[in-house]
Amino acid sequence: MPGAAVACSGPKPPATVLYDQKYHDGYLFPELVLDAVMHQFTGKGLVITGKEGLVRLNKYYALAERTAQYHVRFSKDAKAVFQSDKGDFKAYVDVRSRKISIATTPLTERDVPFLDSRHDYRVEIGRNYQVSSIKITDLSTGESTAIAATMDGAGGVGRGSVGTGFFVGRQYDYYCFGLVEGTSMTVRRLCVKSKKSNLRLLIYGDSITEPEGYFPTKLFPQSWTQLVMEHIKGPCMTSGRGGTTIKELTERIRNELPYIKAKYVMVTIGTNGGNTEDNLGELVEYILANGSVPILNNIPSNESGTQVAINAMIEKVRQRYKINGCRFDLATSVNGDGKIVDTTMMWFEDYDWGKIYHHPNAKGALQMYNRTLMDVPEIYE
Repeated sequence: MPGAAVACSGPKPPATVLYDQKYHDGYLFPELVLDAVMHQFTGKGLVITGKEGLVRLNKYYALAERTAQYHVRFSKDAKAVFQSDKGDFKAYVDVRSRKISIATTPLTERDVPFLDSRHDYRVEIGRNYQVSSIKITDLSTGESTAIAATMDGAGGVGRGSVGTGFFVGRQYDYYCFGLVEGTSMTVRRLCVKSKKSNLRLLIYGDSITEPEGYFPTKLFPQSWTQLVMEHIKGPCMTSGRGGTTIKELTERIRNELPYIKAKYVMVTIGTNGGNTEDNLGELVEYILANGSVPILNNIPSNESGTQVAINAMIEKVRQRYKINGCRFDLATSVNGDGKIVDTTMMWFEDYDWGKIYHHPNAKGALQMYNRTLMDVPEIYE
């Protein structure tokens, strides 16, 4: 059943399951968005024959350490895609050419000589911060192979870039899958699981909490989320998604927190707008209802100064619920007053439409980490 705390198929030890479902005839599976994809539910599973459109699991996830496992059988001419909702990340199983691949430039691929249309396979799409992977296992013989690709951010944008980077894509929002070429693919089961549970700390936010999207790999350990987690005594994880507001954060926290559990839940949200006292309060109450201690942070300073009014609102909510939070605006401002951004602490993003300083670089990240030591030392105890 969805959210059941049982093990998925495979030899690995049990992990916290966020979703687990076997597909069969006689039930509609409302969590699947099928749109115009030609398909049929049968006793053997969800049989996809249409090559237009994708099937989407309508459950929103952003955990930085998670895996989707598909129990699937392919026709001998099939090429299947497993991707994120917006196509930011794509991985393929090509039975005809006997290869698996990740859509990078150049292509990341590997031969799979044991692919056989008469056998069932477990296809695992994994994410571990900057690293995305695909692994395929023959469930008849036990043979398996895998490939991985690492997202290497460019730092800033345009004149602010510190390198060319390597784009892998991020596994955003919803799991999608479908048939690109060939006769059919049959999905018998889909299981989504977190690689950790019973966390000391779970960190939520937007791109500020997702430095894996823009930090160069060699500097990634110096990002603020990684610095915090390095010093936590116990398991911890992030769930950051660039470009989002409290609306999307609230949606995914409902699909993640009740299953993995965390003592402390740290939230940094509002850079993209959308905050109100009411929805911040609802988020805090939801975290409390799940037995966790909420930590509601101020958003860092930025070039337009929008953090001032947003952080005043956040402070009101903290006062109402008597909770703690980190003053990241103070850590990233010129005079430490939270008003004017210290541009030396931010990546310079030079777009055609404007120049922004929104995302903390290694210098700013260190100051944010130091601020957590001052404002919420309890998470390290």
